[in-house]
Amino acid sequence: MESLFPVVVFLAIATLGAALARRLGLLAPILLVVLGLALSFVPGFPQVHLEPELVLVGILPPLLYVAALETSVPAFKNNIRPILLLAVGLVLFTAFVVGLVLHLLLPQVPFAICLALGAVVAPPDAVAATAVARRVGLPRRVVTILEGESLVNDATALVLLRIATLATTGLAVGSADVAFEVLRSAGGGILIGVLGALVFGFLHRRIHDPLLDNALSLIIPFAVVFGAEEAHASGVVAVVVTGLVLGHKLPRLLSAASRLQVGAFWRLARFLLEGLVFLLVGLQLPDVLRDLNEPLGSLTAITLAVLATVFLTRFVWVFPATYLARLVPRIRRRDPAPSPKFPIVIGWAGMRGVVTLAAALALPLTLADDKPYPRALFIWLAFAVIVVTLVGQGATLPLVARRLKLPQDDPVQDALSAAGVQQQASRAARDRLDELADGAPAAVVDRLRRLVEDRTNLAWERLGGTERETPSQAYGRLRQEMIDAERTVFRDARDAGRIPEEVLVRAYRDLDLEESLLRQEVDK
Repeated sequence: MESLFPVVVFLAIATLGAALARRLGLLAPILLVVLGLALSFVPGFPQVHLEPELVLVGILPPLLYVAALETSVPAFKNNIRPILLLAVGLVLFTAFVVGLVLHLLLPQVPFAICLALGAVVAPPDAVAATAVARRVGLPRRVVTILEGESLVNDATALVLLRIATLATTGLAVGSADVAFEVLRSAGGGILIGVLGALVFGFLHRRIHDPLLDNALSLIIPFAVVFGAEEAHASGVVAVVVTGLVLGHKLPRLLSAASRLQVGAFWRLARFLLEGLVFLLVGLQLPDVLRDLNEPLGSLTAITLAVLATVFLTRFVWVFPATYLARLVPRIRRRDPAPSPKFPIVIGWAGMRGVVTLAAALALPLTLADDKPYPRALFIWLAFAVIVVTLVGQGATLPLVARRLKLPQDDPVQDALSAAGVQQQASRAARDRLDELADGAPAAVVDRLRRLVEDRTNLAWERLGGTERETPSQAYGRLRQEMIDAERTVFRDARDAGRIPEEVLVRAYRDLDLEESLLRQEVDK
């Protein structure tokens, strides 16, 4: 009971913090990190020591999985070049530059362990990118690139961290060893991810109970990670590959009821896990400071140097990666050079998060022959990078995006595309109805024809202005009032004992489903 109490407290605070952030118009991740930092100084407040395994195996897989499920595979493929340039090239570049700067500042510390810290602080966090980028309202392609980067870059950083750590413990690491480690981690992760998608896709296709589909969906990321760990492959790559494949095929794998239930479950799970992650990051401050004994001047200089390196290397890489590739005529014709505003925003969106902290805590206690090194300083540097990039860059990213006046996705074009496809879908629905209408009551057929027409009209209505209420909006407003009236009658009948509780539950379920559809149409 005592061990469960802090978990409940943390979840409650994370929920309240997210609610407060929405009310104040702030980004929840940033507010929760600051709240965690403040609570870490409160005497008697429950403290938690964040174990690397808890993050890398318990928290990260489901968050990566749901992010991959929601990622558009066609959009991911269309942006594979910038995604890989950031997720692989930028991570390696940042890690080596940070490692070199740190080794120059601490020449007595071997370069291998400095490179390990570079790998720790190099990858922007998947949780932070997903939580911040969508809420800022960035253009769709920028969001796709940032989310695609965050899905892949952890694998690059963790492989490099493993290689650097092996070198620090005295093991020889040659080019053959590096190639084997990359092949085993990345290649093995891809194979296990594809195998997981095949196995669990087969199971999803055979399951017709929404609860079982939901339970299987929860099991998938952990099963894939455990399988990858047993094979010494990258669990991050495996989970991302499984999520991308299953997410692309999900419309054909799950029934409508299963999709609704699985979607609702993962929205709640992500909300709670993201809030918990950012709160826990802030609460780690006492642990980070406990063994830190560097002189203040030296500590400040090294911290500022690492922070500046992490910040600048992203811009130094992003601009050449954006424009040098366009020197190739084939790439330039297919993808013309964007405005400098886009690489500026991508460069600014380098928020680090809980994976960086977990990787820092996994640094070896000593080097080869039990030789000590300033491990506490390295953990502090990782923590400082997280807090400064997440709070500083994350909080100012909306302002930067507004000041740059990025061209937004054209809602008219989106609505026009949706209306055109909806008209094709309605035509297919009418053709199918005509094939099956013989023998059906004329009133039923007429009602279905009107339903198809209403859906088509609704799609075209979104192309109009918002100066006056559209027929669909009027329908939604009036139908909402009717639903409220129906609920009142059923509730009064239950209270008076005229119907049993089961009847009320069934009626409310039907009315709730209809209301949720009305609200979705309004939100569009």
